[in-house]
Amino acid sequence: MKEYEVYSSLKVPKNSKIIMRLDGRSFHTLARDLELIKPYDENFYKVMSQVCRDLFEEFSPLFVYTFSDEISLLFDKVPFDGRIEKLNSVIASFTASSFVMHYNREFKKPPAFDSRVIPISDDDIVKYFKWRQDESWVNCVNSHGISYLKSKYPNNVANDKIKGMNLSDVHELLFENGINLNNVETYKKRGIGIYRKNKKVVGFNKKENKDQVSYRSHIFIDWEIPIFGDEFFKEMDVID
Repeated sequence: MKEYEVYSSLKVPKNSKIIMRLDGRSFHTLARDLELIKPYDENFYKVMSQVCRDLFEEFSPLFVYTFSDEISLLFDKVPFDGRIEKLNSVIASFTASSFVMHYNREFKKPPAFDSRVIPISDDDIVKYFKWRQDESWVNCVNSHGISYLKSKYPNNVANDKIKGMNLSDVHELLFENGINLNNVETYKKRGIGIYRKNKKVVGFNKKENKDQVSYRSHIFIDWEIPIFGDEFFKEMDVID
């Protein structure tokens, strides 16, 4: 019956980088069930950052980026010999398990994440993450916008109002009512990055009888990531 497993040998191209993007399934319902604070629930984001750290430790990507219920992982050394079935099933299930473990709450329904594999060239890595970071900003504006409107109108009226507004309209509405999005926390606007960073360590060299500086790599959760550009990814040696 092994021959019926027609997709089991499907692999990503050899020696290529890929992005795995995960999205929470029906997280609007989950947010309601967990009574998450709107527009941003700090505990939810702490959990998502820990899930990303778990993913980094388990699968060794070059970079992980998250906002809302979305996670993108950039790989140069692709796990599971590049087998797409394995990548999608194992990484999505690991993500859901990590989320439940860190949330430590009763769930009405088991949380789940979907997963997709995206082959990517070095030339397109920055473009991809800029695209997702732009979406993080859109999410930030709209989340604050609908939260403000629902504080003034019934839910159905607020939903109808925001559907007829573009991003600049929402931004202007918030500003006119004393909400300056420039002042909100960076992670709410730009997302969160997880990557390896060198840490300076000062030790004492007994043989030479003097202090000695060394650098050790550690996993860094960056809540203050910049607007993405070539320089950021060059510093991580992701691109040349």
